[in-house]
Amino acid sequence: MRRGLYDADHEAYRSTVREFLAREVAPHAGQWDADRWIDKEVFAKAAAAGVYGLRVPEEFGGAGELDYRYRLVTCEEVARINALSFGLTLGLQDDLVYAYLADLTTDEQKKRWLPGFAAGELIGALAMTEPGAGSDLRGMRTSAKRDGDHYVVNGSKTFISSGIMADFVVLAVQTDAGAGSRGFSIVVVEDGTPGFNRGRKLDKLGLPGQDTAELFFEDCRVPVENLLGEEGSGLQYLMSHLPQERLGISAMAVPSARAILDMTIEYTTQRTAFGKSIADFQNTRFELATMETEVDVAEAYLDKSVLAFNAGELTATEAAKGKWYTSELQKRVIDRCLQLHGGYGFMNEYPVARAYADTRIQTIYGGTTEIMKELIGREIAAR
Repeated sequence: MRRGLYDADHEAYRSTVREFLAREVAPHAGQWDADRWIDKEVFAKAAAAGVYGLRVPEEFGGAGELDYRYRLVTCEEVARINALSFGLTLGLQDDLVYAYLADLTTDEQKKRWLPGFAAGELIGALAMTEPGAGSDLRGMRTSAKRDGDHYVVNGSKTFISSGIMADFVVLAVQTDAGAGSRGFSIVVVEDGTPGFNRGRKLDKLGLPGQDTAELFFEDCRVPVENLLGEEGSGLQYLMSHLPQERLGISAMAVPSARAILDMTIEYTTQRTAFGKSIADFQNTRFELATMETEVDVAEAYLDKSVLAFNAGELTATEAAKGKWYTSELQKRVIDRCLQLHGGYGFMNEYPVARAYADTRIQTIYGGTTEIMKELIGREIAAR
């Protein structure tokens, strides 16, 4: 039990998550990555086991549990078995899609979408990034023009996680090109909507099991009743939800670094060279000492951020600091761990090799490290 963060209830929940992952995820994760597709049925099983969707109110089938520490427990257990494609999909649902449904939907919309979401039967995707606009949200060009009781959507999105699997897409659009930051809105596009088409499943460096897609909208007619929140407030909504997205990335980065480090410590104590274990070499001990210290420090910042989020006090700047630092640390630690594995570290049968590829995206999505530093720097300069 981590001192100062978890209590007995969280550890009891950990046992539930660990048992579920051992039964429903660990035996299949390798095949999912090979197939470049996660069996969709596992999400209904995960929801039934309480492994995600905890925040959904009880009236819609969830547990109404807002304590983010339970989400962190899941991240830690997913990292322990190195099922990062599955973990990313859970994070997409819990940290991104649900946040928009919880904060912006009307009572009617909640009744329409939340029961299926809570049951793991409706998988969502969040579509912001465009071919010509990544971190620059104001550069979005996908448009939605009002036509009676519909929006007519035209444009495209790319790098959309779960874009192939999604039953609905939370879509950022431009509703008024002349309104500046007040010209963006968010609509939900449901599967089967005429004019909504999915492109190819993108072939990625890592996270192969987690589908990522291009999405296309050609005179796609979306009912006005699918607008989330107020028209023209989309950019503000996107910005306000970024802290939780970035906390979610940190919540996966630190446990992943910890898990691979633990595996590497075990490996170096068992692997021998020149008549002694690798861990008996001073360079190895120094590397392990450095990495464990760095992960301990990052974990302390993550714990602080989780408690701040629970209290409604996590700022955008604090989340940005955690996101860039922990994702860069994850990348650095796993790279060092691969080095300590020698040639075996380059073999995909070893978790460190797969984690090395899966980790590379962490410093890019959710806002690149460079964008995070720019945002933090602006806040510092404005003091």
